[in-house]
Amino acid sequence: MRLIAFYLPQYHPIPENDLWWGKGFTEWTNVAKAKPLFPGHYQPHIPADLGFYDLRVPETRAAQAEMAREYGIEGFCYYHYWFAGKRLLERPFDEVLRTGEPDFPFCLCWANQTWTGVWHGCPDRILIEQTYPGPADDRLHFYALLDAFSDPRYVMVDGKPLFLLFDPSAMPGLKRMIALWRELAVQSGLKGLYLVGAGAEGDYRNPGELGLDAATPSNFVLSRALKGERDLIPSLRAYGRKLLRRPVRVFSYGDVVARSTAPEFSRIDVHPTVVPNWDNTPRSGLNGTVLHESTPELFRNHLLVAADSVMLKPSDHRIIFVKAWNEWAEGNHLEPDLRYGRAYLEAIREATLGTQMTASRESR
Repeated sequence: MRLIAFYLPQYHPIPENDLWWGKGFTEWTNVAKAKPLFPGHYQPHIPADLGFYDLRVPETRAAQAEMAREYGIEGFCYYHYWFAGKRLLERPFDEVLRTGEPDFPFCLCWANQTWTGVWHGCPDRILIEQTYPGPADDRLHFYALLDAFSDPRYVMVDGKPLFLLFDPSAMPGLKRMIALWRELAVQSGLKGLYLVGAGAEGDYRNPGELGLDAATPSNFVLSRALKGERDLIPSLRAYGRKLLRRPVRVFSYGDVVARSTAPEFSRIDVHPTVVPNWDNTPRSGLNGTVLHESTPELFRNHLLVAADSVMLKPSDHRIIFVKAWNEWAEGNHLEPDLRYGRAYLEAIREATLGTQMTASRESR
């Protein structure tokens, strides 16, 4: 398996967040104030080994990379924010690129979404709008990424830099942009680009029609949960209606991930995404969605099913994305917390060793 973990570079203050949410705001602001909303609700998630870190500190970034490598993560996929030439939350990755440290593989995912107040109950509040001005901006964007693509640490597939587009279906002129980028990549001395679309269930079915090389349904598990009210845990649904007036949507993690696979995951142009947990109530409060009672063992089984779907692919294409390394305000993290410690990381190591042993037996 090639395990690539999505990485949120948000844990440091920026002027824009100071303006929108208050001085010194980071994701930790939401994490620290979270409270349980129903019986048995696991909140707040308190970080253990790495603490409430600041990603401007190089020692923190080094410790993250060391921990990820120890447990079998191949690289981080940093979220990259580009708004018609304006970048946000760029400092942690820029320092990784400039300093050469940590010496740990990485790739990038353009999180091409408009920032709104949706997570805070203000969906109509536009913070910064995602726009697509056209070829001049596409060219500028490519050259802003070229140093990263050329870095020896960059994750490659068939010798080409791996780059993700979070919501390709929202991009007008997508095929034109992709054609331009592929041309510029070859002109710049690269073998090309390996472009992957990330999105909800259904977005992975025909990536080639969008001009992409592959897709990963990064929101597949959550979309499976939200498909029907039948999956809501009845006792907690009733509790929410009675005491909260507006029910938090609560689903069984075990039930949802047991259904979170598809025949298409074995295709060479589809890469599965696994999730250790999901609970965005620290951001969204009563508007949130919870996958309840995740455990390291259930996550290990979830990962093993994904591993089965990729093992017959060529080695470069045995990619599984993990969502995520450090999405703490979505309850969605591999980094250790006070409740489970490194148990989710241990689950990855156990799954990795298990698949290696299986592959070894089958090769004899």
